[in-house]
Amino acid sequence: MGNDVAPFILFPDDRFHAAAAPVAVDAALLQIGTDLLDAARAAQAYGLAAVHIGVLAPVAVVSIVPPPGREYRVLFNPRVIETGGDPVPGKEGSVSMPGIEVEITRPSFARIGFEDETSATVELELTGFPARVAQHEIDQVNGIFFLNRLSRLRREAAIKRYAKLTRRMG
Repeated sequence: MGNDVAPFILFPDDRFHAAAAPVAVDAALLQIGTDLLDAARAAQAYGLAAVHIGVLAPVAVVSIVPPPGREYRVLFNPRVIETGGDPVPGKEGSVSMPGIEVEITRPSFARIGFEDETSATVELELTGFPARVAQHEIDQVNGIFFLNRLSRLRREAAIKRYAKLTRRMG
């Protein structure tokens, strides 16, 4: 990882619970998109939201192909327009909570809307894993950390496991 890649902020951080309001796509937002894309590539993440690099902005990067491939799209002012299909459980984690993966059930289809680097409005239809990634990152742009999708008991258990892991790592 190069020195020019921003370090990830770690859970718990109040910024994970703050929603990023939509803003015009300008030079500053484009730079955040570039920084986020660099960070996603460096970490080999399937998706990232700007808050992961400590910036509260309506920007996410998602891979729109199934693993192990990576084909990134930078989403400015992203939103979920529609979800559907069967709810599917799947493992989710976060670069901001390393070592923790939990099973979260999400719809298998998502139609998302966003602006691209030219401010054009784009819609994408995603299924399977890419739909999960897009929903996860758009949640984060909206101030919904992935653990918020769990029952209180399962959320507390994951937080305890993470606390134990971080103590072990020093």
